[in-house]
Amino acid sequence: MRKQVMALSASLLLAGGLLAGCGGNNNAADNNAGNTAAPGNAATDSSKPVTINMFTASPEYTDAFNAYIAEYKKVKPNVTINLEIMQADYNTVLKSRIAAGSTPDVFQTTAGGDIDTFAEYSADLTDQPLAAAMTDAVRANMSSTDGKVLGLPVKGNLFALMYNKKLLSDAGITEAPKTIAELDDAITKLEAKGITPFANAYKEWWVWKHIFQHYVDAAALDAGTDAKTLVADFIAGKTTIKEHPALYDNFFNFIDTTVKHGTDKPLERDSNAQVSDFALGKAAFMTGKGAWDEEAIKKITPDFDLGISGYPVSDKAEQSQIITGADQALRINKDSKVVNETIEFFNWLYTSDYGKNWFSAVAKVIPPIKDAPMPDLQMPKEMEEILANEPSGDLSVNYSLDTFHQKFGELMQAYIGGSKSKDQAIEEIQQAWIQFGSAQ
Repeated sequence: MRKQVMALSASLLLAGGLLAGCGGNNNAADNNAGNTAAPGNAATDSSKPVTINMFTASPEYTDAFNAYIAEYKKVKPNVTINLEIMQADYNTVLKSRIAAGSTPDVFQTTAGGDIDTFAEYSADLTDQPLAAAMTDAVRANMSSTDGKVLGLPVKGNLFALMYNKKLLSDAGITEAPKTIAELDDAITKLEAKGITPFANAYKEWWVWKHIFQHYVDAAALDAGTDAKTLVADFIAGKTTIKEHPALYDNFFNFIDTTVKHGTDKPLERDSNAQVSDFALGKAAFMTGKGAWDEEAIKKITPDFDLGISGYPVSDKAEQSQIITGADQALRINKDSKVVNETIEFFNWLYTSDYGKNWFSAVAKVIPPIKDAPMPDLQMPKEMEEILANEPSGDLSVNYSLDTFHQKFGELMQAYIGGSKSKDQAIEEIQQAWIQFGSAQ
């Protein structure tokens, strides 16, 4: 999950910058000379100064990352962890550093399909304690097609339609809409009370994939298959969006509805503006977002009564599902000169008492590991209540690469901006799925 476009360095970043300390591929042989043990299993020298360089794209977790960096300094005083966080052009910069042989010791990618994209640069973590600590669903998101665990989760995640319970109540709506008909009724009731139904952030390319995956899940159910198979068929060119009413009709109708009944100038509203609109009660629903936004909402309005629901993707209420899993991964550069020390650090984070509590108490995210407490937040609590009675939807965003999702977002922006018709956008989305959807 994303926030305001920014490039920043955390307080522990050395003056020499990230590249000076990166373990690039060109000097891997010298860096690991004499180290014949499997990565992560070799004994590390606690007296030798060690520098680990992390390059990530999650500015919303800067304080939380710095907290575990400071805590680990107490455990391993000889280890210095430099944190560089960049959101604008992160993927482009990462690829240029890898191409230049300056792969960071730790870097971030999306999970799922992108696990294979960066497999040749990633340490195999399959037999590490951190892999054993992951929940089964998260471990699957971190695994390559040949079954190797090549990533470690930044966090567990939750994707849902978020709503303001007070505004719905003020409009006489007792339950969040689960069908298209119920959504239409809710919009009518909200607008009759002078309440704007939707806060959007369509300036951001990534919010589109978070909405779309709910409709992909519905299309898969209607087709009698699973989301992974359906996405693979799109990537292979075996099916088209017109063959799936949940995508051709319902998804585009929902987007049209959010624009018609949403906050002004949707292509100019970024994530921060959307959160502000929602938190200040300017709209009843927030689209394309997830659990990472709750803290920002509560900072603006501490007593905000926040609800979550699946999207009303069809007239089948059972298809309205929240989605859980892990969509962001950290990767450890297998050729880093400090690969063993880096794996040791993350083994500590994922298995120690501090680490188990870090996710919920410090980062305040849904833990991606077993036997860890949930954060004291409204959305995770409601998630647990929902999942006690209903299944979670499939995190289908993971089955396509972010290169596709970025193009998809740009095409959807062109669609609501009026420069592409619906069928033009669909044709180019399908071409992009074939061209960019898979690492294979």
